[in-house]
Amino acid sequence: MPLDPKALAHLSTKPGVYLFRDPGGTVLYVGKAKSLRSRVRSYFRGVGDLSVKNREMMRHVENVETLVVGSEVEALILEANLIKEHRPRFNILLRDDKTYPYVKVTVQEPFPRVFVTRTVRNDGARYFGPYTSVGSMRQALEVVKRLHTVRSCRYDLPREAPERPCLDYHIGRCLAPCVGLQTRASYRAMVDEILGILEGDTESLRRDVEARMREASVRLDFETAARLRDVVHGLDTLAREQRVQKAHGGDLDVVGLARDGRLAAGVVLRIRGGLLLGRQSMRFGSVADESDEDLIGSLLGRYYLGGGDARRSDLPREVLLPVAAPDRDVLEQALGEAAGRRVVVAMPRRGDKVRLVELAADNARHLLEDRVTAMAYASDRAEDALYSLQDELDLKVVPRLMVCFDVSHTQGAETVASAVVFQNGEPRKADYRHMRIRGDWGNDDFRSMHEAVSRYFRRRRDEGGPLPDLVVIDGGKGQLGAATQALAELGGLEDVHVLALAKREEEVYLPGRRDAVRLDRKNRALHLLQRIRDEAHRFAVTYNRKLRRRRTLRSDLGDVPGIGPRRQQELLRRFGSVRGVREATRDEIARLPGFSEALASRLLTYLGR
Repeated sequence: MPLDPKALAHLSTKPGVYLFRDPGGTVLYVGKAKSLRSRVRSYFRGVGDLSVKNREMMRHVENVETLVVGSEVEALILEANLIKEHRPRFNILLRDDKTYPYVKVTVQEPFPRVFVTRTVRNDGARYFGPYTSVGSMRQALEVVKRLHTVRSCRYDLPREAPERPCLDYHIGRCLAPCVGLQTRASYRAMVDEILGILEGDTESLRRDVEARMREASVRLDFETAARLRDVVHGLDTLAREQRVQKAHGGDLDVVGLARDGRLAAGVVLRIRGGLLLGRQSMRFGSVADESDEDLIGSLLGRYYLGGGDARRSDLPREVLLPVAAPDRDVLEQALGEAAGRRVVVAMPRRGDKVRLVELAADNARHLLEDRVTAMAYASDRAEDALYSLQDELDLKVVPRLMVCFDVSHTQGAETVASAVVFQNGEPRKADYRHMRIRGDWGNDDFRSMHEAVSRYFRRRRDEGGPLPDLVVIDGGKGQLGAATQALAELGGLEDVHVLALAKREEEVYLPGRRDAVRLDRKNRALHLLQRIRDEAHRFAVTYNRKLRRRRTLRSDLGDVPGIGPRRQQELLRRFGSVRGVREATRDEIARLPGFSEALASRLLTYLGR
C-alpha cells in the first residue's frame, strides 16, 4: 500500500511482518511487529526520533507491504525467512562465515581421503572442527598429510582407478594405492594415525618436529627452524581445538559477539553432553548504528529460525547470550515448539557459564582479527583454489599440474601456440613451451589448436614424465573440441581432464556438456583459471611479436648486398629491430661475428645513415 499517513491508521493491530519497498519494488527493509499498526506508524511520528540509517531508508521508501500472522513466534520465523530471501540493504547484513573449515576423513571409503570442507553431511565420514585458527590448522594439516602421504584424488578405489599414478606420486605426496603400489592394510594403518592426531594425540608428532627444529637451529638454518616452529604451533592448535570443554548443564549453545567499527562477528559454540562439538561463525556488515542487542536478535532469529532445518533438529536445552536478547520470550517459545521441549534463553552473570560466554567472545574477536592475517598464507590460498576447482568441476584429482594452450597469429600469418604450466597454483616457467604451427591452416584456430595439443602430448608421453591433471584451452567449444579430438587420437589419455575458458563471459566449457558452467566472479577457482589463461595468451602473443619483428627486419635488410639470413639473425639478436640497427654505430656493427667495417658502412648507408 502507498505510504499515506491516513491509510496507515487502518493497518492491522495483529502481529505480523512489514516490508518497505522503493519505487522499483525492491525490498529495502523487513521487520516484525507485535502490532503492525503501531510499529509501522512509529516511522512517521517524527523524523528526528529516527536513527541516521532509518532516516536515510525512509527517503527511499515508496510503499509498505504487510503480512499478518497468528502469533509473535510466527512473525519472528517469517521475518528471518524473508530477510534470507530478499537480503534487504537496510537490514543488518549477516552471512555465514566460510573462513573456518572442518577437516573431513572419509573413513567409510576403503582408501579414505583427508581434506578440508565447509559442508557437514551425514555420510559416515569423520569431521573435526570447525577450527578458529585457519592458518595454523592448514599448516599443521599439510605436515600431517606430507608425513602420511594420504591421497587427494576422488577415485572410488578400488572399483575405479586411473591407468597411472598422478603427480602426487612423482613428488612423494602419495604412495599410489590407486595402482596397487600401497596395500589397503598399510593405507588404513596410516589413516588411523591421522585420526589419532586429529583427535588431539599430537604429542609424538610434535616431538619429532621439535627434534627437526633443533637440528635446523644447530645447522644455523633459521628459516627452516622458524617454519618448523610454526608447525609446532599448528599442532598445538589441532590438539587444543579438539580438547574437551566441560560445562554444567550438558547441552548448550553459547553465543559470542565482537565488533570493530562497521564490522562485527558472531559465533555459536555447540556443546552437547558437556563436550564442545563445533562452532558456527557469522559475519555482520554495516552495523555502526546497531546496538549489541539488535545484532544478537538478528543472529538468533536467522541462525535458528531462518530455514535452518538441520540446525533446528539438534536444538540445545539452553542458549547462553552475552547481552539480553530482544523478544526473549518469543524466541524461547519458537525454539521450544521446534524442539518439542523447553529451551531456555539466558544471559549468565556468574560461574562457569559466564566463562563459556567469554570463550565465545574470544572466538568472535579472533574471527575479526584472523580475516586479515589469514590472507598472508599465499600457499594456503593456492591450495584452496585447487580444491575449489576440483569441487566446482567435479574433477577426479586435485589439478596440481595444469597446462594451458593458446594460439596467436597475425591475419593468418606467423601462427604460433603457447603451452604454459602451473604446479600447485604457481607458474613453472622452466616448463613453458611455444611452437610455430607447421600446418598451413591460416586463420583456422581449431586446426592450429589440434596440432599444438597433439605435438605437446606426443612429446610429453615420449619423455615418460607425469602428465598434466588438467588441460585449459583458451577459447570456446570449437577449440575444446579440437583439443579433445587430439587427445583421443593419441590414445591412453582418458585420465586427463580438459576444459575451455571463453574470454567474453568467462564461461567454462567441459566435454560432453552442452551448457557452459558459470563460476562466481569471486570464486578463487575462476581466478586461477583466468590467471593461467592470461599467462598463456601473454606467452603466445610475445612469441608472435618476436617472429613478426624478425620478418620485418629480414624484409628490410634482405636486399643489402652481403647481408644474408645468418647475418640478419645476428643483427636481430644484437639490436632487436631495424631502428636499433639504424641507431647503432659502425664499430658496434663491425664487432659482430661475420661483419667488417666495410660491411657495416655499407649497411648504414643503405639505411640512410
